[in-house]
Amino acid sequence: MKRHPLIQVCWFAINCLLIVSLAAALYGIGWEFSTRSFLKGFTDAIIPASDNPEQKAEAILAWIANGPARRSTTNPADLSLRNPEDTLNFQQLLQVCGTATNAFVNLAESTGLRTRRLLLLNGNRASKHVVAEVLVGDRWIIVDPSYHTIFRKRDGQLVTQSDLRNLQTFREVTEGIPNYPQTYTYESTAHVRLRRIPVVGRYLRGIFNVIWPSWEESINWTLLVERDSFAMAVVSFVFFFFLLALRFLFSWYCSKRLGISRVRLRDRIVRVSQVLAGNP
Repeated sequence: MKRHPLIQVCWFAINCLLIVSLAAALYGIGWEFSTRSFLKGFTDAIIPASDNPEQKAEAILAWIANGPARRSTTNPADLSLRNPEDTLNFQQLLQVCGTATNAFVNLAESTGLRTRRLLLLNGNRASKHVVAEVLVGDRWIIVDPSYHTIFRKRDGQLVTQSDLRNLQTFREVTEGIPNYPQTYTYESTAHVRLRRIPVVGRYLRGIFNVIWPSWEESINWTLLVERDSFAMAVVSFVFFFFLLALRFLFSWYCSKRLGISRVRLRDRIVRVSQVLAGNP
């Protein structure tokens, strides 16, 4: 391989990236374990394990609304909007719909609830509000963490996003919430904002809808986009296995197509051991 410097450089680069991605994946696992332990301490303190899903959701909303004094910061922009250690501890973040929903989702997932965020979109497909959905029975019911409420009809029936597309139902469940904006309607919703991805983002939803129409509902994407530690662990593992496959294909191509064989690490170790033993 020494006679082929470009191949050698490519091989070295792939190996370096492979090592970096493995280190990132291991760091992500440790970070995610630490985050889960942190959240478990919160949920054990505020949510009785015997509660049903609706009661657990109510307990989390009560904690967000009436919990202990939280820290404050003069510059909220310096805080991480996807790190539960920030969203659960700073008052400014618990007052914003996106980060309040982040706090709710992380606590709910820690206590065993199936939860996901829901984006309410305007006519330009930009987000105008963020709420959460909680699986109760076989229905994804709507929870608004920033207004500390679970949406119910006058008869106490829980509602889903499909129910709230009816404007009469929407007005019925929000009429008792002080100063609730009537623009937060449900005619257009999404779980993932692909438009935030540079260049290709605006086209991805249409492509996915053709290839896999139920992609958004079939997988719960919420933790991937709402928890930095989980996203780092998943993305770095995906990158690691991609590089592992690339390394294998590159080795095969060089050997079978170009006739360039590489010296394996174990062969180098054997040669060094033979030299050291006096048997070259």
